[in-house]
Amino acid sequence: MFSRRVHAACGTKRIRANGSLLFPRIMGEPSPHCPALLLLAAFSRHTAALDWARQRATDAWGEIVAESPPFDFAETHYYDATMGPGLRKVFWVFARPFDPAELVEIKLETNRWEQEYATAAGHAEPRPLNLDPGYLTLAKLVLASTKDFAHRIYLSQGIYAEVTLQYRHQQWEHHQYTFPDYRRADYQQFFSRCRELLKARH
Repeated sequence: MFSRRVHAACGTKRIRANGSLLFPRIMGEPSPHCPALLLLAAFSRHTAALDWARQRATDAWGEIVAESPPFDFAETHYYDATMGPGLRKVFWVFARPFDPAELVEIKLETNRWEQEYATAAGHAEPRPLNLDPGYLTLAKLVLASTKDFAHRIYLSQGIYAEVTLQYRHQQWEHHQYTFPDYRRADYQQFFSRCRELLKARH
């Protein structure tokens, strides 16, 4: 069960039977971010690229605590010109403690990995590997991006963040801007499994 401190950090309201707050505050106070899991989505048409990315990520961030099966990525042809057809996506979630303030450096690092692999691997596609880091809390799934849109918040160093999914009423809910594949039930089943892992830690 979440501790009093975690409830406060996550902005969770605890209500007495009479309707008053268990933890009343006169004003908002800075508090630590609620617990989060570092997540990395990798997709490619090349199994070797996914294997390379997995090794690179575990070398940098340590043990993987949850790994999805490879999902066929067929919701859009947006990436065909740079990555080719027949793409597959896999998710890895890491055991290490994660502070969302790290997200900018994580995204910059995965961008470097993409470029490193594209230069060294010798595939025909200009972008044979795509890496999308983010994080998962009990309330949401957040992804980092280098592209600005109306729904994204600027962090720093050219990196933005978006809330791709929110967890409400015992299920994941997407937004009008959520990528089509993240609306899939099989993705969300995996994210729910990760959410349970996070919940069990606290």
